[in-house]
Amino acid sequence: MDVRSDNNAVPLAVDLDGTLIATDLLWEGLFLLLRKNPLLFFLVPFWLLKGPASLKCEIARRIEIDPAALPYRKEVLDRLHAEHAGGRKLILATGTPRKFAEAIAVHLGVFDAVLATDGRENFTARVKRAALVKAYGDGGFDYFGNSRHDLHIFDAARQATVVAPDRSAARWRAEHGCAEIETPKPTLRTILKMLRVHQWLKNGLIAVPMVLSHEYFNVGMLLSCLVAFIAFSTAASAIYILNDFFDLALDRRHPTKRHRPFASGILSMRFGILSMFALLAVSFAAVAFLPPLFWAVLLGYLLATTAYSLSIKRMLLIDVLMLAGLYTMRLLAGAAATNIEVSFWLLAFSSFFFLSLALVKRYVELRSSALVPGERIAGRGYRAEDQEIVAQAGMASAFSAALVLALYIDSAAVRELYPHPWMVWPLAPIVLYLIMRIWILARRDELHDDPVVFIVSDWRSQIVVLIGAVMLVVAGFVQ
Repeated sequence: MDVRSDNNAVPLAVDLDGTLIATDLLWEGLFLLLRKNPLLFFLVPFWLLKGPASLKCEIARRIEIDPAALPYRKEVLDRLHAEHAGGRKLILATGTPRKFAEAIAVHLGVFDAVLATDGRENFTARVKRAALVKAYGDGGFDYFGNSRHDLHIFDAARQATVVAPDRSAARWRAEHGCAEIETPKPTLRTILKMLRVHQWLKNGLIAVPMVLSHEYFNVGMLLSCLVAFIAFSTAASAIYILNDFFDLALDRRHPTKRHRPFASGILSMRFGILSMFALLAVSFAAVAFLPPLFWAVLLGYLLATTAYSLSIKRMLLIDVLMLAGLYTMRLLAGAAATNIEVSFWLLAFSSFFFLSLALVKRYVELRSSALVPGERIAGRGYRAEDQEIVAQAGMASAFSAALVLALYIDSAAVRELYPHPWMVWPLAPIVLYLIMRIWILARRDELHDDPVVFIVSDWRSQIVVLIGAVMLVVAGFVQ
């Protein structure tokens, strides 16, 4: 017969991933590894062939984590501090590699012992149960856990407590009536924040070639633009999730980005990975209704954004040129979806215009970062002393965009499209107003959004854009 002690002083063993911290260090480590050197991805299958323990330790050997930046569950941590203050023995029992587990234990300062994966055995499920029973006896310890891997330990513990349980752990709790530590639950707003739905506004650029060709009432083109918008938006959200995974460590040190769903741990990385594949599936399904050239543009966009997330975003100037190019790719996608030829003028204008907006993003980051001379923005290639040259380049790009637009308005192409070309002339000062205002607000530290999102959401910009749109329509139809 098992003798289960009623002594409240029995040791308390605590799981790490998903329980003490609202993340999974295996997935985090894998993305840190790929960010450090993408070529190491090809070694991962060989490490996995040797077993999960080997995979975890090979990853841990090549990367470092910052224990202070991890998303600890406050509810669990408060409980552990109270137990430690009362003199209870606490054990960190985790499948995470010992290197990471010991660093976390040292940082927290509440654990008396660490049981973790050491390279020979994956310290989860039955292995963890056997070690705890051997050390403290069957029913001789309490346990905090969260997943199906913890069910074996729940059965051997004197008292089990579930934390943010997965489906299996929640079912076990319902059957056995054990305690639960309540943690914040994700909401629909959290999901929308993960998808960055507000960024979908940028994909409205897909309709620009159709609008400039005066095909406003072409139902076929309207439907093509809608399907292309869905394909680009879902693909972009998938890449945003991937980008969040690569930037977890940096986001957690940022004053606002640390509240993002994955950086804060409100959403699990497993959920994010499944969402990413689901979004890509929707995108590829939508692409099936569009011309083959759109496939090529979307594939190029996916490759470019992935390269940007992995390394290009840390390259001086190359990053802003890439951002400008990604905006221009949306115009190319719209042209490919509707079989409209893109003019040199539109490509030239968009390149300069969006380069200016990309530069203003970097300028805002430089303004908001407390950097000393010679210090770089975390994860970027810019230093404190680059602020003025970035601003100068951004303003020069803005005026170049306006100049290209002015030359276009005076071209033969405009005279063919518009019976009254003079009605289009105010577009040049409208563009200058929009972009110069953004730069002035950035200089005043009053610009905090993505500049494209700002233009769409700012009422003054909306009025100016509406005036420009009305003038385009009137100039095209008034005889």
